[in-house]
Amino acid sequence: MKNFRNDIIFRGVFSVAFWFLWVVLPVLNAILDGAEKRLEYQTLTLPASLLGIPFFYLNAEFLAPKYLHKGKIARYFLSLAILFVVYLTCYVYLKDSLVDSHAVRFYDARTLFPVIFVTGMSTLYGLITLILSQSRKAEQQKAERMRSELAFLRSQISPHFIFNILNSIVYLIRVKSDKAEKVTIELSKLIRYMLYESENKYVLLEKEIEYLENYAGLQKVRFGEDVDIQIRIEGNPAGLALEPMLLIPFVENAFKHGVGLLKDPFINIHLKISEANVMEFSVKNKCSSKPEEAKDRDSGIGIKNVKRRIELLYPNNHELLLREENGIFDVYLRLILKKSEK
Repeated sequence: MKNFRNDIIFRGVFSVAFWFLWVVLPVLNAILDGAEKRLEYQTLTLPASLLGIPFFYLNAEFLAPKYLHKGKIARYFLSLAILFVVYLTCYVYLKDSLVDSHAVRFYDARTLFPVIFVTGMSTLYGLITLILSQSRKAEQQKAERMRSELAFLRSQISPHFIFNILNSIVYLIRVKSDKAEKVTIELSKLIRYMLYESENKYVLLEKEIEYLENYAGLQKVRFGEDVDIQIRIEGNPAGLALEPMLLIPFVENAFKHGVGLLKDPFINIHLKISEANVMEFSVKNKCSSKPEEAKDRDSGIGIKNVKRRIELLYPNNHELLLREENGIFDVYLRLILKKSEK
């Protein structure tokens, strides 16, 4: 849309400015200078000057898009040469019929210059519109590729997440826990969020936080006191928006690698909002020191997915760090968020 507006603005400004300078200004100067003979001549030859308008746009809006924009250079210049001859012939005969003081000749500089100038300017106009058109097309293709890639990445989130939670429910059912029903209800809430919110371009940060808290609550039901799960929210998220389900993959990854056979496992989730619309999000979990598990820690579908989404959506407004130190795996994400349009 930005490139489209630039195209329209350029066409309008160029057309108004060029024809004002070429047609109106000479007449206006003659009036201001009090030059009666020059004013009479300019007024008399005004139809010849206006004759350039249809030829100008015939070149710029028909020949250039048909041949120049498609790379058919030879055909364009052949067509332009024919147009030039026709324009010059019409200009000479029209001006000759309007002017009685002197003969109008094809080879006269006063005849050739206006025709060459108008033709040259129309070609320049056509080249600029070609550049703007190609720029707009490139931006559209880039945006379409980005939308397609984001759609693909989002399509991977739901199955990946549901698979993990269903495993939790299966576990609870196997041990005949009365918590299975509660977990299933909580899962239905999370799926409802995924169905109705994740298709939006952006969601309220408050809803994403609620989603995280529900997810953490579900995991607390599953693990009980076996895993120390802490979630802390600081600052006011009201009015801020972000890409839906952008944070959950980091939390999922922590539960995937931070529980199990580890001694005293823990998951610490911390989200902080500053007054400058900056969100700082961190997830810490205890992790295994085994090389094969460490290698797999940040290479799953979820982490790769969210890394790519962040790169696409926040190219210059994010910081993402994944590090492991002293048996602690730490994710740190910093985003500059937008205000919600709702």
